[in-house]
Amino acid sequence: MSRLDELIAELCPDGVEFKPLWSVTIWDKKFNAVDRRKQPKVYNYPYLLAKDLFALEVEGGDVFLLSTGEQTGWTLEEIAGDNMCEGEVVTIPWGKSRAVVDCIKYYKGKFVTADNRIMTSNDTDILSNKYLYYWIMTQGDLIDSFYRGSGIKHPDMAKVLELKIPVPPLEVQREIVRILDNFTELTAELTAELTAELTARKQQYEYYREMLLTDTTDAPLKRLGDTCNMKSGKAIKAVMLSSEKDEEHGYPCFGGNGIRGYIAEPSHHGEYPIIGRQGALCGNVNYATGDFYATEHAVVVKSKGEYDQRYLFYLLTSMNLNQYKSQGAQPGLAVGNIENLMAPVPSLEKQKRIVNVLDRFDMLCEDISSGLPAEIEARQKQYEYYRDKLLTFKRLA
Repeated sequence: MSRLDELIAELCPDGVEFKPLWSVTIWDKKFNAVDRRKQPKVYNYPYLLAKDLFALEVEGGDVFLLSTGEQTGWTLEEIAGDNMCEGEVVTIPWGKSRAVVDCIKYYKGKFVTADNRIMTSNDTDILSNKYLYYWIMTQGDLIDSFYRGSGIKHPDMAKVLELKIPVPPLEVQREIVRILDNFTELTAELTAELTAELTARKQQYEYYREMLLTDTTDAPLKRLGDTCNMKSGKAIKAVMLSSEKDEEHGYPCFGGNGIRGYIAEPSHHGEYPIIGRQGALCGNVNYATGDFYATEHAVVVKSKGEYDQRYLFYLLTSMNLNQYKSQGAQPGLAVGNIENLMAPVPSLEKQKRIVNVLDRFDMLCEDISSGLPAEIEARQKQYEYYRDKLLTFKRLA
């Protein structure tokens, strides 16, 4: 039997009391549609808009920037000034554009806050703030359903305050917090290790790709326009596209930033590098095989015979074509400018050897790139499962 099981068996064998959130917490303001008797006390915290919050950010600060989103940072007391707050708090964002569970925060110490709704236990001898945080995390999907409005959504705080939180004895809360703190730390360490592994493999791949593609000292340099046919695709109406592949829309449609959606009729057949020519990410290179459609924001490239198509894809990818985009409100790559770029043309035999190596390396990196995020997601789901299980109690009759 675990220490937690022992504590539950000793201190609350028949279940625990579930209390409305308003009865065990103090918030940062009095909310509309909430009986004033349910909020006898509030703690007012000055808040800043996100742009003003992060304008305070400095390196080496010891005052936390308590944002409403995933970005966080630090500042100094003298910079925070009258905006500095202090306490042990749990927050949900007042306005959100993503899942609330991604934005819930716990912090203890000095902070400056953005427009959060801030709660704290009204008696830490009864309710631990860290326990409150972990429990609120389990309610993310339900709290999400309380947000209303178009664009930036806001929560119905009357519903939030009526949530029923299980309040076991403090010793039980502390043991749950200890377990989840350890689990959180281990999950974060594993995620960091897997992310570092993924980054290292991508860097290794890019290194070998550049090494192979630049080992062309004996190869003649020629204009891409002399060795390749380049042509922009054709415009389509948005109604012709589907975001998902289905029976009617069976062909990928390439735009300025890769696959834009799926379409009923293809415009090309075969193997082609495709260069995005419109937008901030123009210059990205994709590789299409079979039937596909290319819009006017994509350039379809075909070798005139001196390049292996797959080698040409790797070559164009290595050329960092984004650097040649126009500098305007809507960056773009002119086909004529791409055609005037000089590139080496090694023998087809050498090209095929390089393609063989890079294709194998590309497949290996693809396996790692898909496998590691899946592993990270699996660990996160495992953590959420055990967290929810630890915070599920039998209700006291």
